[in-house]
Amino acid sequence: MEIQSLKDKPEKKVKTFPYKGKNMTVKDVWIKWLSQAGPDSDSPDYGLRYFRIGPKGEIPIHKHFYVQTMFILKGVSAVYRHDEETDQKVEERLVGPHDFIFIPSMEPHSMINPSENEDTEFLCCIANVYEEEHV
Repeated sequence: MEIQSLKDKPEKKVKTFPYKGKNMTVKDVWIKWLSQAGPDSDSPDYGLRYFRIGPKGEIPIHKHFYVQTMFILKGVSAVYRHDEETDQKVEERLVGPHDFIFIPSMEPHSMINPSENEDTEFLCCIANVYEEEHV
């Protein structure tokens, strides 16, 4: 068992995120890794992360192999699901404290903090998924 404090974890600014061979610009987003398990530290089998998005900050369109659940702690954000072929936004939802969002593997999505003066804070739990023959 490990017991730690959020305040003791280092915070790293996220500057870009890859999508379809391009590095997409991330605006005013910070991450703290709270826990992770598995051999790859960049994309572990399991991870719990704390995110902070500054006012008008943005996580651009992206997708990933792992599944994730985000639990909103503070602030309001617009979360978008994108069409896999065209990248167009096909669903928008406003989320706030105690809302949670499940993102399936490889589903394109993005997130914006529309506030002029308040951060959005959320926990993000990730877990890699594998084909049955690899388990």
